[in-house]
Amino acid sequence: MKNKPKTFVVPHDFTNVSDIALEYAIATAKPLNAQISIIHVVSKSKDIPEAEGKLEKIAETFSDRGVKITPYVRVGSIFNDIGDFAAEQHAELIFMGTHGRHGWQHITGMNALKVINNSTVPFIIVQESTPKETGYDDIVVPLDLNKETKQKLAIVSHLANYFNSKVHILIPEEKDEFLLHKVKANKEFAKKYLGERGVSMYITTVPSGDFDHEIVKYAVSIDADLIAIMNLNKIRLFGGILGGNKEEYIITNEAKIPVMIMNPIEGISLLSVDFNG
Repeated sequence: MKNKPKTFVVPHDFTNVSDIALEYAIATAKPLNAQISIIHVVSKSKDIPEAEGKLEKIAETFSDRGVKITPYVRVGSIFNDIGDFAAEQHAELIFMGTHGRHGWQHITGMNALKVINNSTVPFIIVQESTPKETGYDDIVVPLDLNKETKQKLAIVSHLANYFNSKVHILIPEEKDEFLLHKVKANKEFAKKYLGERGVSMYITTVPSGDFDHEIVKYAVSIDADLIAIMNLNKIRLFGGILGGNKEEYIITNEAKIPVMIMNPIEGISLLSVDFNG
């Protein structure tokens, strides 16, 4: 099925921020020749007809954007069914809107991570800030001490190539020789991996204390269009700098910079992701 089009999923709760998530999905789908599935999850079967009507109107509204958009409604729970639906669709990315700490269908703060936790498909979380016409000019990629932090590089490299992005690698400043060795290993891997793929990159060292705040601060300073992080809520490996409420802080950042977040797969240093496949 080499020529099967790629699919992005957009959960939609009929709010403006969901439309913005759809805008991001469309902007990303165009150069990748991808299609989009929008989904609304209802708790009862009787709510299906009304939801279907609303989603069909949304799909029609955006039908002139040059991307195929297909609406779906299913009965279930947003915490489980969004990830399950994306897996069924063989989706590459899920674009989900959130109102900062007051999120999608009453998802707030850490609850937003429950939706992400139950998905094998990476998310791009957006707030009420519309995408640039040029896409993702600057992408911030923090690399901490975990080997799984490198898994996001496959997706980042493809986005960077399609949108001619500059990738900003952030490295935590470490004094301990053992921790410094782990950081350097990840940095050298990223330099080689992205360099082989012709990605323009910049490497910056920032304080390791409050690394999550340093990430957002740096992203704001360069007017970044995307921050790419791993979700370490499900695993806790030695040396993990981001964890607990730190992912929540980044995905709900006050600057409203979109965040790509994915669950790490233990035992794998790099995922095989190919938007061209």
